[in-house]
Amino acid sequence: MTKFPILYWPRKTTGDCEYQLARKVINNSTGVMPDVYLDDMDISDFLSKNPNAVIYYPVFCGSTGWWGELLGGDAVVCDKLIISSECQLMVIESQQTAECNGQNQLLAAEISPASGFFKKMNSSIATVADMLATNTGTVLALFSGRNQSQFVNILESTGNSYLGCIGRY
Repeated sequence: MTKFPILYWPRKTTGDCEYQLARKVINNSTGVMPDVYLDDMDISDFLSKNPNAVIYYPVFCGSTGWWGELLGGDAVVCDKLIISSECQLMVIESQQTAECNGQNQLLAAEISPASGFFKKMNSSIATVADMLATNTGTVLALFSGRNQSQFVNILESTGNSYLGCIGRY
């Protein structure tokens, strides 16, 4: 099955060196220059209409919450490409066609700040990739880790909730 690369780029493209570099990296990786999608994107909807698409989604330094719409959906992160110190591309595919073989899993959790979770969490189990405060006083957090069961055990032992895995790279 032929997969079609799509570069989602939410910024202005004119004169953007990272945009040009992202297109070049995707072309070098896939052998095909990506189509570019500049409008807001509903990833699940886009992949349901284009099941053979591979979305290259930029995560810029300081951006938060980019992963939220992947929770509970049928899209998964399958790889990560470093563009610069300011930008990395998350490679997102439909769960039905994805081939995710990486060791690093992206694990989401809802954490109570007073639970003692961070005292028990060890960097060999998982490291924080992104955090968002909620209106209810909890924190939604994305972690990168290799052992999902150890991560879930620490979460549950501290009274926190595991939200799911959104892929691996």
